[in-house]
Amino acid sequence: MRNYPETTADGERTSTGIDGLDDVLSGGLPASHMFLVEGEPGSGKTTLGLQFLLEGAANGEKVLYITLSETEKEIRQVARSHGWKMDNLSIVEFTPKEDSLRPEDQYSAFHPAEIELQDTTQSILQEVARVQPQRVVFDSLSEIRLLSRDQLRYRRQILALKHFFSTRSCTVMLLDDLTGEADDQQLRTLAHGVLKMEMKPLEYGLTRRRLRVVKLRGSAFREGYHDYRIVTGGVRVFPRLVSAEHRDDFEARFVSCGMDGMDALWGGGLDRGTSTLILGPAGVGKSSLAMAYASAAVREGSAHVFLFDEGVGPAIRRATGLGLNAQALCDAGKLSVEQIDPAELSPGEFTHRVRQKVEDGSAKLVIIDSLNGLLAAMPGEDFLVLHMHELLSYLSRKGVTSILVLAQTGIMGSGMASPVDLSYLADNILMLRYFEAGGEVRKAVSVVKRRGGKHESTIRELDFRESRIRLGNPLSEFRGVLTGVPTYLGETDRLQEAPNGTFKR
Repeated sequence: MRNYPETTADGERTSTGIDGLDDVLSGGLPASHMFLVEGEPGSGKTTLGLQFLLEGAANGEKVLYITLSETEKEIRQVARSHGWKMDNLSIVEFTPKEDSLRPEDQYSAFHPAEIELQDTTQSILQEVARVQPQRVVFDSLSEIRLLSRDQLRYRRQILALKHFFSTRSCTVMLLDDLTGEADDQQLRTLAHGVLKMEMKPLEYGLTRRRLRVVKLRGSAFREGYHDYRIVTGGVRVFPRLVSAEHRDDFEARFVSCGMDGMDALWGGGLDRGTSTLILGPAGVGKSSLAMAYASAAVREGSAHVFLFDEGVGPAIRRATGLGLNAQALCDAGKLSVEQIDPAELSPGEFTHRVRQKVEDGSAKLVIIDSLNGLLAAMPGEDFLVLHMHELLSYLSRKGVTSILVLAQTGIMGSGMASPVDLSYLADNILMLRYFEAGGEVRKAVSVVKRRGGKHESTIRELDFRESRIRLGNPLSEFRGVLTGVPTYLGETDRLQEAPNGTFKR
């Protein structure tokens, strides 16, 4: 799914070996420049650096990994853990040997910087001259910083390395573990581009990782934070979704749920490419209605359901029990149901999965059940609103109909509330309610918003008995149904249950 924004830089691009990062960088790193990758230990700098070199080796380039902090054995162990072959990758180790622990090898009259820095630098230059690489990873700069002793000498040392590599048409990646002073900007001013990798441990679940491009001279790039994960196989970056970059032409038509009564509520059905919010308390039938739309949408293409609150098996069995034929549709590959664990998945990765289903398949309907689970994966309510704005706008531009399920707190009465207000983002809103009548707890449904045109304003009873979903007549003899505590305005003897499970008029 490479969709790079326009770049203002001329010249060749060097792929990082990570599709998502290349997307963020508008196609890759500008070739023959020096770049800085910042991140605390454990953020994945070494893994990213190895992927960068392996991509070059796969393209027939000479590559060199210079390590000052870890041994060559440790670097190769990292590569083996990802299943990578290192046959065409040169690793040069400049770490202290065990001989340096002998008393006679300890410096007394001179500071180590006066001897070791010069020796290390000359050894690096000689090795680069021998290999003549097109790509170099320098891991890490902490040793150079410590040996330099002061900022002036450190800056001059890095500047000299920059000039040395620039004369050899070499793309260099410097890894920095941020062990220096917090406000040290020396490297950022010298590097052609800066990539910052961050970790955010949560109280529960996986550590969230994100990166951003601090600068990239002469080039456009995708700004902001982008989620990433370290998995077997390397670093996977999930670029921040920008809906304005996507647009597909599609035919305007109605999306049916397979029930004439429900389509009539919408004035014919849902408009293709719109977003619909199904709102109501727990157990009122929101998920069942969403699955009805998913089962009907397969006539035009495939549908994909993301479950945050329920297992795949129970959801399919419940839908099949309502006559929606969900299991057969899943077996045929027309309906896809996927369970999402909010503790194990970042918002950026979730968006990436949605994009995959839309761009790599034929998904015409996407259901998120529920937003309560997605909110649990977000750092805050404000982020959910911004995230959903981009996602819904993207789906609309691609002609994909989206259905969002949101569970409200409370069951009946005025105490019901939503954990987050997304009503202004959705094109359509379908409200479900419990209400008490005739000594029973019943269910009602009503369309309260349709941005694309007129809709029926009645409140109808919703029934899930006898393995079917049915809509009853308008509840015209009740007042206050949506509050959950209605008042019956008709005659008492007319409050009877009809054979189809709905009230007679």
